Amino acid sequence: MVEIKTPEQIAKMRAAGLVVAEALKACREAVAPGVTTQELNDIADKVITDHGATSNFRAHHGGLWFPGVICASVNEEVVHGIPGDRVLREGDLISIDCGAILDGWHGDAAITVAVGATAPENELLSRVTEGSMWAGIAQMRKGNRLVDVSRAIEGFIRRQPLPPKGKWGITEGYGGHGIGTAMHMEPHVLNYVAGRGKGPKLVPGTVLAIEPMVGLGTPHTTVLEDDWTVVTNDGTWASHWEHSVAVTEQGPLVLTAFDGGRAELAKLGVTAAPDPLA
Repeated sequence: MVEIKTPEQIAKMRAAGLVVAEALKACREAVAPGVTTQELNDIADKVITDHGATSNFRAHHGGLWFPGVICASVNEEVVHGIPGDRVLREGDLISIDCGAILDGWHGDAAITVAVGATAPENELLSRVTEGSMWAGIAQMRKGNRLVDVSRAIEGFIRRQPLPPKGKWGITEGYGGHGIGTAMHMEPHVLNYVAGRGKGPKLVPGTVLAIEPMVGLGTPHTTVLEDDWTVVTNDGTWASHWEHSVAVTEQGPLVLTAFDGGRAELAKLGVTAAPDPLA
């Protein structure tokens, strides 16, 4: 079952989403050579706490305890990297995933940040992944189907010129999800089209986390012995971007973007829904 939210509930999710946006902004500003992933975690933790929210990451998930309020995934780590004493180096690429609960409602988003100056193909990788996210978000409109989101993400990636020393590997087995009174809910959102099913219809009140994960090589991954960190099988680097997005009568509302997604969606000819908290 897909949880359908009322406009009042979407407003509450918007408040939770803005906490996540603030935490990621603070982390982005702190990323630099010499900073540890634990320091980034502590920064996000303080922002979440200062806003009266709690972490939805630091909890049990499927029987496994995750100790951080962010996932800090560096270079070949695709997702679910555990923050710790790892020191960021010039040229690294770090994906930071963060979530928060406010008044019982969840927010979830992720960004990829270059540590200082990185190789051009890494910058390109991040731009392509982010672009595919926005292509998927643009399809979060009344009357569309879930497959329209997946097709837009995959189509955007497949249309990009290949990087000089790699290819676009859309991570298999991982994707977006419903979100609301829990962080991970139905439906699962693939970042590519698989099979002939169209998935559920997108109706006002549908809220999904749209989160493409793309690498410079294989789409295949392995989970490390910590039971969390997902790495590419061939060691190529990866990028992860995510926003929580609501379908409304007026169009998509990006709950975890400060402007509700207005600027990026306008580039795609889509009008973002009015911000219920404005």
